[in-house]
Amino acid sequence: MALLALATANYSLLTHATGAGRNLTVGVLLEDPTESLVHVRLRRDWWALHEEGALDLEDIEILEVLEDDLRAKAQEFGAARFFRWLEDSLSNALRVTDREAVTVDSIVRSLDRLYRQHVAPKVLPFRTHLPVYTLQAAAGRFLDNSEIEAEGWEETPADLRLTDDLFIAHIKGHSMEPKIPDGSLCVFRGGLVGGSRNGRIVLVENLHEGGNNRYTVKRYRSEKTRPAASDPDESWTHNRIRLEPLNPDFDAWDIDASDGRVRVIAEFVRVLPS
Repeated sequence: MALLALATANYSLLTHATGAGRNLTVGVLLEDPTESLVHVRLRRDWWALHEEGALDLEDIEILEVLEDDLRAKAQEFGAARFFRWLEDSLSNALRVTDREAVTVDSIVRSLDRLYRQHVAPKVLPFRTHLPVYTLQAAAGRFLDNSEIEAEGWEETPADLRLTDDLFIAHIKGHSMEPKIPDGSLCVFRGGLVGGSRNGRIVLVENLHEGGNNRYTVKRYRSEKTRPAASDPDESWTHNRIRLEPLNPDFDAWDIDASDGRVRVIAEFVRVLPS
């Protein structure tokens, strides 16, 4: 559960003694003081570490299932008993550091910050990480098929299935709040948005505008006319396409379906924790 105000929580690091003779930080354990729960986040680049000789196959067999096991035990035991169990049951190779206090405002954000601070996972493109683009670069890559370099790579949640048409972009503005907060990192699926777009949140390029106003994220609404039954080869026609904000303080706007200067770049997938 996300905390609504600043609070003090305890965290520990989980480490593993590697074949290279060093301690590898494998994850973070963060206690939620409001519910006596412990939240767990472990790295996922085990096979890359194995290829470097840092982990053997037996290590990987344990580490690949460790996060689910720790979460189940934390849920069953509660925070105090979980840490006692952890300290008593870990091997000489797998260890937990002493708990340290940290100020948190949100368990999700704080766990992510601690993970970034203490864990340095390897970038595995489209396996654990997605490329981060500016909106202009994303338009170039997915509309013009340009070779665009990512400005960086961001690790994504383990439950997000990655494909090479996904990317991440910074979104600025308040028009899609509360679903998409100002300044958030968002995952999009680029290229042709298949099927009906009606009701989906999409990233749009508007060539009528310039600068930062050229790109916008809005909910796509379309009114169509059914083809006449006497002409089965006739396709549906758009009466109106409307781009809607989620924030009622902002206005929706209509676009001409035949206007090639307003183009859908990608479909919104989710907001990443920040």
